[in-house]
Amino acid sequence: MNELVQRLSEGEHSVEASLRPDKTVTAFKECIDRGYVHIKFTDTKGGTDLGIRLDPQASNFAKADFENQKGEVHIVGNLTLNYVKVRCIADIDLATLNGQGYLEPVE
Repeated sequence: MNELVQRLSEGEHSVEASLRPDKTVTAFKECIDRGYVHIKFTDTKGGTDLGIRLDPQASNFAKADFENQKGEVHIVGNLTLNYVKVRCIADIDLATLNGQGYLEPVE
């Protein structure tokens, strides 16, 4: 298995919602509504920014209050990182747009 994939599959890691040009809850909500978000693993060399196609059945937005910018979203989605199919799982706090996440290799 690829070294980066293996590292991000072991334990939880610091992540943030990667948004450009403005890092706002409104921009994050727009990405969620489109079904595609960018999550950055911040504890790798230079950070690892991943584009994730959301799995709406596995993701959970029930605890999110986007209007008041509080609560938490549970993001789940699939992607390919360094030729390895993985599932990204992350919990993002709307107050800071930071959280914890990890990867799961997909067979």
